[in-house]
Amino acid sequence: MKKKPIYVELDIHTTLEELWEHTQSPMLHQQWDLRFSEISYLPKLNEHEKQNFLYETRIGFGLKIKGTGETSHSPAPSLSERLSVLSFASEQPVSLIRHGGGYWKYKVNNNEVTFMTLFDYRTRFGVAGRLLDRFIFRPLFGYATAWSFDRLRIWLEQKIPPSVTAERAITHYVSVIFIMLLWLYEGIVPKLLYPDAGELTLMKQVGWFAGNELLMVHFIGIGEVAFGIISAIFHRKNGIYIAQILLLLVLTLPALLYDSRVLMSPFNPLTLALPMIGLCLIARWSGRHLPQASRCKRHFK
Repeated sequence: MKKKPIYVELDIHTTLEELWEHTQSPMLHQQWDLRFSEISYLPKLNEHEKQNFLYETRIGFGLKIKGTGETSHSPAPSLSERLSVLSFASEQPVSLIRHGGGYWKYKVNNNEVTFMTLFDYRTRFGVAGRLLDRFIFRPLFGYATAWSFDRLRIWLEQKIPPSVTAERAITHYVSVIFIMLLWLYEGIVPKLLYPDAGELTLMKQVGWFAGNELLMVHFIGIGEVAFGIISAIFHRKNGIYIAQILLLLVLTLPALLYDSRVLMSPFNPLTLALPMIGLCLIARWSGRHLPQASRCKRHFK
């Protein structure tokens, strides 16, 4: 089973020294790199030794993967390039990665620095481990690397700390997920599965589609399901939130205008539309300066 090493490349508007500091200092590195929770350098006897380090990664449910590594670097003959080489390994039986290695390369291009990494590793658990790595772990590991590179870019270019970026990302994606789920629920349950529970009555009260009310309820339900999926796919586009707010108003106002008594119900169109509008505003606000793995080049030539 042939596997490709993980490669990520990104142009960052910063200086070589600043990028070097944020990637070579353990305290700064662990702030932006999603792959590591803690990194600590071990003491060296002299400056010519390779730098040994310990790393730790939290994988959830109280589980941690710990490992060791070593790194070495030296400025290239040209002051516009640098290279850092590292190797890493974990002795924990639960770690999919047995050992691996790679490099970080820095290349100055006018007002920006091209930051590159290439690394590969060997896995545990035989064929099962290789299959798990090929189809799940390696794609996720590559994505996490690219996402982390872009979070570093935002830190250096926009001066937004990685912790703030992470909070915004969590807020954004949670809002997007709940918006999608609400659209799906509203389209499937009350309109496609149980229109007689109230949606059909509301449609008849509007009086715009005499004899075709059930068809229109189903049509709106299908549209809401489609819109929920579209809203998740294009969650980075500001226009998608404006469109959702307008659609919520279009779906809500006719029911309120033709039968204001629905407001007396504890759960009515207004109690659904207002929270969804609020979620749209939160998702739009939190989507600013959101890390994006697709900004990185992911294929090595």
